[in-house]
Amino acid sequence: MIIFVFIGVVFIFCYATEMSKQEMVTRGTVHTVPSDVHVLLSSNKEMLETWNTIITPLGRNEWLCWIQSAKKDETRSRRMKIMSENLLAGKRRPCCW
Repeated sequence: MIIFVFIGVVFIFCYATEMSKQEMVTRGTVHTVPSDVHVLLSSNKEMLETWNTIITPLGRNEWLCWIQSAKKDETRSRRMKIMSENLLAGKRRPCCW
């Protein structure tokens, strides 16, 4: 277990130092970014820049909470699609959840 944690820490440190500041996905105020959302945000530079610069930490937190509150995988996938469309349109927060 200690080796895994040590390797995990080293991996995270190396990964973070190799990425430019624009490629990093910032987290919300409470919620961390799940891996599937991280992949989605990293797949589009415009969406990632909107996430990191235009959206406030509270706004990021609302997006993450909205996605993570889905009970079904289909709902989560649909919400992730809606999030990507809205981020590309410049919207800062999910509506009416």
